[in-house]
Amino acid sequence: MEHHVREDENGRDDARETKDARLHRRMRRYLWLMGTCIVLIVLAWNVVRFFSITAAVVMSMIAAVIPPIAVIVANNGEDR
Repeated sequence: MEHHVREDENGRDDARETKDARLHRRMRRYLWLMGTCIVLIVLAWNVVRFFSITAAVVMSMIAAVIPPIAVIVANNGEDR
């Protein structure tokens, strides 16, 4: 019995391509979350604080929670 593996034009099989796609998707989600974190901090202390210190503090608190969530999202489905 032969085992047939479909390969793309670069010689990679479907399972490897799927793993690469999952890694790319996790990296993209991580970068979006960390980008959101940076934007929240920058806006909170350079713009929002002039209008409301409370809002700036709340934005900072939300931004402080994002990095651990980003790590969990990035490592979710990690192939071992």
